[in-house]
This record gives sequence, structure tokens and C-alpha cells, in this order.
Amino acid sequence: MALTIGVDIGGTKVAAGVVDEDGRIVAHLLRPTPAENPERVAHTIGDVILELARDREIEAVGLGAAGFVDETRSIVRFAPNLAWREEPLQKKVSDLVGLPVVVENDANAMAWGEARFGAGRGESHLVCVTVGTGIGGGIVFDGSLYRGRWGMGAEFGHMQAVPQGRLCGCGNLGCWEQYASGSALVNEARKIAEAEPDRAVTLLKIAGGTPEQIEGHEVTEAARQGDPAALAAFSSMARWIGQGLADLVAVLDPGCFVLGGGVSRAADLWIDETREFFATHLSGRGHRPLADIRLAELGASAGLVGAADLARRR
Repeated sequence: MALTIGVDIGGTKVAAGVVDEDGRIVAHLLRPTPAENPERVAHTIGDVILELARDREIEAVGLGAAGFVDETRSIVRFAPNLAWREEPLQKKVSDLVGLPVVVENDANAMAWGEARFGAGRGESHLVCVTVGTGIGGGIVFDGSLYRGRWGMGAEFGHMQAVPQGRLCGCGNLGCWEQYASGSALVNEARKIAEAEPDRAVTLLKIAGGTPEQIEGHEVTEAARQGDPAALAAFSSMARWIGQGLADLVAVLDPGCFVLGGGVSRAADLWIDETREFFATHLSGRGHRPLADIRLAELGASAGLVGAADLARRR
């Protein structure tokens, strides 16, 4: 059976695995990302590939990179959380490991992994949305990954949701991810806790007493204990996600959304309200089929598995 290696490269860790034709991970490695140094990042990637390839016949390597990847799937034009600017990642890694290498945006790789082996199996028109620190996305239509003319499509998090709204890390104002991401969840919880501490008694206790100490896992824990401020923060995020998905339907008309990313681990606190808000904000509602909203099945391995399969299909 042909084996490929998938590597998921984030701002804090490099996760790599050997993947078979059925999407199963047969070996796995994890390393910290030396994000400040592009040369060290490339060598870290090369080292994990060579270690995994030892005593195995590897056909090709797929890299899922958190950034803008060019249309040739070789250069990372820009990465917000790594020191990559016009980085020739495909050539660097291929030279280090002596194997064919394909580079893909990490959210695109996740979408492909879910379409092939996860929650999107059997769907011909699929949109994947990753809800984490920010918002990423991927589109699979007619069984193919849609990347856009320059390879930088499906950056859903940077659709302008609020004109002249909150400043985003991309430099624009009012981007969707400023209202519908894990970071937005934390910011909303802090804002409520500061303005109405009586609604955030449990949340503030868990966080150590001050709004500035509140982080995502504390909002989740407090919400599970019924804290009104934490629940309100999740409700705000859910509504923004639902509205954004409805906007995407107006453009893409998918049959299915797959939602992943770190915030999806607390989906029981927001997914039902997201579905309700989505249904009430559709254009032509009541006169069109309702796209299914599913949770990703492959978890943190989706990008790795998708990148490996894209390398196989290079």
C-alpha cells in the first residue's frame, strides 16, 4: 500500500504523520515550531519527514501551512504566525528530504481531509470552516479542492462583517473572525465581565479574579457551570458564526458545512444556536434546501491527513 507523509505546520507545533491510502495514520511525530526563523522551520520539517521515512517507502510529502500559498503549491506568500514572506517552502523541504513535496494552505488541507475521510464523505459540494484563534476555510466542489486563481481563496475569516468595525490582524476593519472566532469569544467574555461582574462571578473566580486573565478554556469551563457571562459570550459567537454561514450560502450554495478548529471541541455550547441563526438569516429561506451543518470528525489530524492525500494525488 502506498504511503505518503502529511505535515501540519502551525505557529506553535509541527505535526507529521505517515498516512495510508485509506486516510489512516500509521506513525506520528510532534515537534515545536521555531516560528521566528524560516530556515529552522524548514529543517524541523525535514527532520520529522526523514525520521518518519526511515525504513518506509514514502511516495510523496504534503505540507499544510498556515498562510497564503501560491497557485503552484510551492511558495508561502505570507504567514501571520510564522516568519514566512515569499518563502520557497516546497523547494527547501524537497531538497532536504529528496522526495516530491506539495504545499497547501492548512485549512484547505483540513477541508480535503474531511471531504475524503471525515464528516464530508459523499458530499460533492462542501465548505469547511475552521473556528480557532481566527477563522479559516476550504471549499471542495465537484470533488475538487477550489483554491482560486492565485491559490488564496476561502479566506472566510477576512470577509468584512461590520463596516469600520474592529481592527483585524490582517490590517482591515470588521473582519468576520473578529466576531466569530475563539479570540472573539474571549474578548466578549472579558468585556461582559468588566462591565457586569455580577453576571461573571463563576468566570472571574475560575480566571483568578480579573477580566484580563480570562482565556478560552476558562470561558468554556464557566459556561458548563452555567455562568451567565460565559454563556452570553458563546451565544454571541454562535450568532456571528450562523450569520456568516448564511452569507456564504448566498455565494457558494454548498450542500454541507463542516465546522472544525479548536472551538469545535466545545460545540455543545454553541452549535444548536448557530444552526438556528443560520436558518433564520438565509436569503430565500423557506424556498431553498437547508445546507447541513456538521462537526469535523478527524479532529486535529484533519490537516495532516488531507495534506498527505493531496500529495498522493499531486
